Amino acid sequence: MTSYLLKNCAAVIVDEGKGPSVRRNVDLLTKGPAIQAIGENLSLNALPEGTIAQDASGWFVYPGLVNTHHHFFQCFVRNRADLDWTKLSVIEWLDRIYPIFSRLTEDCFYHSSVTAMAEMIKHGCTTAFDHQYCFPRHAGKRLIDRQFEAAELLGMRFHAGRGGNTLPKSEGSTIPDAMLETTDEFIADCARLIDSYHDAGPFSMRQVVVAPCQPVNCYRETFVESVALARDRGVQLHTHVGEGESPVIEARHGMRTVDYCAELGFAGPDTFYAHCWELTHDELRKMAASGTGVSHCPEPVYLVGAEVTDIPAMQALGLRIGLGCDGAASNDNSNLMHCIHSAYMLQCLTASTRQHSVPAPLDFLRYATSGGASLLGRTDIGRLAPGMAADLFAIDTRRMDYVGTRHDPLSLIAKVGIGMPTDLTMINGRIVWQGGEFTGLDEAALFAAAEAALATVEF
Repeated sequence: MTSYLLKNCAAVIVDEGKGPSVRRNVDLLTKGPAIQAIGENLSLNALPEGTIAQDASGWFVYPGLVNTHHHFFQCFVRNRADLDWTKLSVIEWLDRIYPIFSRLTEDCFYHSSVTAMAEMIKHGCTTAFDHQYCFPRHAGKRLIDRQFEAAELLGMRFHAGRGGNTLPKSEGSTIPDAMLETTDEFIADCARLIDSYHDAGPFSMRQVVVAPCQPVNCYRETFVESVALARDRGVQLHTHVGEGESPVIEARHGMRTVDYCAELGFAGPDTFYAHCWELTHDELRKMAASGTGVSHCPEPVYLVGAEVTDIPAMQALGLRIGLGCDGAASNDNSNLMHCIHSAYMLQCLTASTRQHSVPAPLDFLRYATSGGASLLGRTDIGRLAPGMAADLFAIDTRRMDYVGTRHDPLSLIAKVGIGMPTDLTMINGRIVWQGGEFTGLDEAALFAAAEAALATVEF
């Protein structure tokens, strides 16, 4: 069981349950998967034998970021002019992109997962939730198994959202037949994955979330059965809500999406929705009352051109809020650190149109850490304090990029932004990235393998 001592940290963002604060010029000690102590002048003589000490002078140490919405497989459709949102309507875009998704192979899902998680780790993300809803028939059912394999390779703490689509295009969905499953198929594989991988214990590295893709692309029974399975097995629920589909749901079912999900039981403290930009304040109140959380994905707002999500109203109503990168089809990077800055700046842009004030910069860091942990049902991650998981990242601020900023570590990421990879990322007490390298891995080989898998896709 390895222990690390980070000596002379310029600042550590500590949160013992009462909110983040800054401790200056302190040491941080880990033991195995957990943080052992944070304090001044921790002596090596009194520490576990074999403790590895590291000079952290100039470092700002933050809790590891917690991503709460992504679609890893979409990393293979990034930066393509032929799929540019600005040149296509939403329907044209969907008609063009889903046939591409339906051609992905099992290896594509594995290597795109490695690609996404590697980028996230480089930028301080230590827990990743992925909403994997794409299951082409030819690719088989072991796609999430391969994602767990990728997470283990990189040392990422991984929550797998087993998504799925059951409604045919002929009945109003946007999903090609090659990507459809029956409700029974979907639920059976969710159960298999929970039995095979879900670990609800402290410092768990593997969990499973039941996550039907979205109400417009699934039969009602799919959501009903998802609720029954998740509540029976004690796992979280997730889906897309409030991204323009409410009029469609109202036409089909006589109510908008939030009420529809609540009627089915797909709401509560064990449930979180992605996006929610089109919701009314009354709908947000209902979500707050039920304890349902929101994964806010700020960067797709730039591409989709929809209204900016009313985060001030959500916070004022007491909703649980996390941040997500979203998939590369609507955000061409997997950098949750950048999303903190984007989320704050977007709210500043629309401040004059809001009833409530923009939350403090610190709150946006909180959304990406303890807020994300709350959405995933975790009490052991998202904060730096003794007894919490040793999930953290460090930035050496002795650079020109940070001149004039170092007086306020709490606001730095949201207001200034971090434009480079971390100097160190630690997950569950293990250093997985340091000094520009993945520990024990050859990034050039990972790159070559991912590019070879990408080359098999026909665009």
